[in-house]
Amino acid sequence: MSAVVAERRDLDAESPRAWLDGVNPVTRLLAAVVLSVPLFASIDAVSASVAVLLELALLPFTGVALAVLARRALPLVAFAPIAGLSMLLYAEPGGTVHARFWLATISDESIRLAVAVALRVIALGIPTILLFSRVDPTRLADALAQVAHLPSRFVLGVLAGTRLLGLFIDDWRSLSMARRARGVADTGAIRRFASMAFVLLVFAVRRGSKLAVAMEARAFGSGLPRTWARPSTLSWRDGVLVVVAVAIMAAAIGAAVATGAFRFVGS
Repeated sequence: MSAVVAERRDLDAESPRAWLDGVNPVTRLLAAVVLSVPLFASIDAVSASVAVLLELALLPFTGVALAVLARRALPLVAFAPIAGLSMLLYAEPGGTVHARFWLATISDESIRLAVAVALRVIALGIPTILLFSRVDPTRLADALAQVAHLPSRFVLGVLAGTRLLGLFIDDWRSLSMARRARGVADTGAIRRFASMAFVLLVFAVRRGSKLAVAMEARAFGSGLPRTWARPSTLSWRDGVLVVVAVAIMAAAIGAAVATGAFRFVGS
């Protein structure tokens, strides 16, 4: 036990491997909101493109490798065209009409909106990947409780669920390998997925019940004030990150207004 505690202290004493590692997780949440909410004010390709480019320019400060970013952004890239497809087919037509069939109409306006929506999906997802790829769940819980002053019951519940997510992935992998070793995982992909999902659901319910009893036995559900092993504080890095996030959004919205591409959602 003493060796584990000593190792934990050594890890805590290490200097951040990337500039963003020294930023409080609550500040990252605030920065994610700042980098996301203003994009909902306009449906245009310019603001989303500028935001993505500026965010990617800060990639060296986040500590996230380009290969990791590409792998985690792959679902965004796959989903973005699907989100834009509805706009392409069913948006209010405008300009030159290129094709028309049934209720779908493809025009200059629908193409512009489709591109804008697809880019917006990517612009909303990239900040989350960059800001939270390297966040430790325990440090996030410390920050939510000490800086954001959220209820300890909620914070500890979120922390427990986050920790169990890794076990869920391991259980899925182990169950898949066990079924393949027995020769029952070669056919019927849909049926196999449904049966494995049901088994893991049972595992999750049982594990959650045991965890709830264990946490209650340790007074995690009491209303008494709790103490925290590691302090969570703010520093000058937090202020810099918020200023940078505001500057990115100001540049993105300003570029859209300057080019005439800004289009308020309500208009």
